[in-house]
Parts: sequence; structure tokens; C-alpha cells
Amino acid sequence: MKKLIPVLLLGLIAQPALAGDPATPVFDQRQENQQHRIDQGVASGELSKGEAARLDAQQDRLQRAEDRARSDGVVTRGERARLHHRQEHSSGNIYRKKHNDR
Repeated sequence: MKKLIPVLLLGLIAQPALAGDPATPVFDQRQENQQHRIDQGVASGELSKGEAARLDAQQDRLQRAEDRARSDGVVTRGERARLHHRQEHSSGNIYRKKHNDR
């Protein structure tokens, strides 16, 4: 019985780590970087206000998608993959808008 108690305690401590981590620090940092790229584009004149507004709206939609993924307390591998894919798409949009010579 004495040997069983530490094993049970270890199981309780490790359980949240095995269930999946609702934190998404990589996503959050990338969102911050992309927002900075948009702000820098406006400041340098590479982005018009309209382009920046559309890119900001896209970033807001990405944030809501992350919030939905985190809402149940677990961000699954599939949810992370979808979020990553959407961020890749958003990053490409930022690049294209900043380099379209308008």
C-alpha cells in the first residue's frame, strides 16, 4: 500500500500533461509577430489603411479560432495543425499585401 500511494500521486500530477496543453505560446507569439508586421507595414506606407483593416480582421478571426480551440481546456494536435495552417495563410497574405506595390 505504501508503494501504491506515490504511484497514484504521480499519476494525478502527470494527468494534465498527458491530457493536452490548452496553452498555445507559439501561436500567441506568432500572432504578436504578425500584428507587428501589419503595424510596421502601415507605418512604412507598404500597407494602405484598407489592407491593414482586412489583415487585422483576419488576425481577429485567427484569435477567435484559437479561443474556440482552447475553450474545452485541450488543444488537440489536429486543432494545432489547423491553427498553424491558417497562420501560414495569414502570413502569406501579409507578405503579398506588403509587396504588391500599391
